[in-house]
Amino acid sequence: MTESASVTINPEKTVLLHEFKHGRPLTACYWGPDSRFVFFGAEDNFVHRYDLTNQSLLSLAAHESWIRSFGSSPDGNLLITGGYDGRLVWWPAAAEQPEPIRVLDAHQGWIRALAVSPDGRLVASCGNDMLVKIWDALSGSLIQECTGHQSHVYNVVFLPGSSEWLSCDLKGNVLAWELAAAAPREVATVAALHKYDEGFRADIGGARCMALRSDGVQLALGGITNVSNAFAGVGEVAIALVDVAGAKLDLLLETQEKSQGTAWGVAHHPEGFWVGLSGGGSGGWLWFWRGDAAHEFFKLRLKSDGRGMSLSPDRTQVAVAHADMHLRTYALHGD
Repeated sequence: MTESASVTINPEKTVLLHEFKHGRPLTACYWGPDSRFVFFGAEDNFVHRYDLTNQSLLSLAAHESWIRSFGSSPDGNLLITGGYDGRLVWWPAAAEQPEPIRVLDAHQGWIRALAVSPDGRLVASCGNDMLVKIWDALSGSLIQECTGHQSHVYNVVFLPGSSEWLSCDLKGNVLAWELAAAAPREVATVAALHKYDEGFRADIGGARCMALRSDGVQLALGGITNVSNAFAGVGEVAIALVDVAGAKLDLLLETQEKSQGTAWGVAHHPEGFWVGLSGGGSGGWLWFWRGDAAHEFFKLRLKSDGRGMSLSPDRTQVAVAHADMHLRTYALHGD
């Protein structure tokens, strides 16, 4: 047990703190840096802003598809969303009635993920057109188009303290990029997170979630492994830990009792453990790993499949977007 934000962090005492019911299943969520708002997407194509201070909801229109990706400026004033419509949208996050600042047709096909650089100057986006694109966060101008992946790009993240970023594609290939670099650097190929199903003649895999350890040394890529049916998405929850500098797989985090489903969220808590979210055949779960052993030290069964998660800015809570139309927050302590 460790101290964080005046409470004792203890994952084994994680409890449901708050729940809000929406009208449609949720697709993703993002806890804004100012702690006041949790933003979420749902199967209604709106960006939803939930105000934790008064439990009010505001729905924002600019996308023509589900929204799966969120990011913001470090101060939380600027929100950026990415949708399956290929659009990136900039919003004034805290405005009384936010209207889009900018709408870009950024990718051909789905945007699967976006990330904002630690200094707030750059936005990275990736998607089904096999591209990673770098944008100026203030002007929205395209700075760099990165080619190198040979399949859909599933996720992207910036390294702390630098302008370098990492991306992972459908086949588990992880590449590292720098501004104006002629070509990316190959970091690793995580074979466990990809399978070609001979029966259905289909690929399944990719980093459905991705996060760096707090020190930036290790990368976590969550997804599905040991797939037995690509068409139905039948497989087991797994998160791969990759040594970024050493370009090697450190450990594959799995569940002690094999859990059918996919990892849809992962984050590293600064107190030294990984938090994972899953949904699928075995239902929704929060998982907790130390990172030095393959199996979890604690798990919490959820009321419904998880589709996305986000740690609170003070790291004492986690928000989860659920398939049963609920946004729920969980306290990582029993205080």
